[in-house]
Amino acid sequence: MVASDSFADFLREQLEPIGVIAMRRMFGKTGVFCDGFMLGMVRDNTLYFRVDDENREVFKEAESYPPLNYQKKGGTIDLAFWRAPERLFDEPDELLEWARAALGAARRVATKRIPIATKKRATGSKRKPSGARRRQAR
Repeated sequence: MVASDSFADFLREQLEPIGVIAMRRMFGKTGVFCDGFMLGMVRDNTLYFRVDDENREVFKEAESYPPLNYQKKGGTIDLAFWRAPERLFDEPDELLEWARAALGAARRVATKRIPIATKKRATGSKRKPSGARRRQAR
């Protein structure tokens, strides 16, 4: 189930210091975005932060909870989102620390997903126009 309006408003208010927070419904859940990067998801008014190898240590406490998951073909698929402990909602500074770590992971994931051709163009690598490649191949 997606985030309730009141929980979404609460999260926007709490996470506002790290950037522009937006919520988007997706796959029966709510994606939590900061400056366009998905740092978390909400299911049943429970917040899950994005985890990767570089921020896993920050989220050590969350390992005791099951990760966000879904059912597919009779099995369970775990996602790279770990449940935020409830106590964080009483400790706004620590909640922001976790959110910043999740945002870092979200940026790293987004960087890995950029197509190779786009990366080459971004680094100044020059490609021949497609017509030039065809003429050269003849």
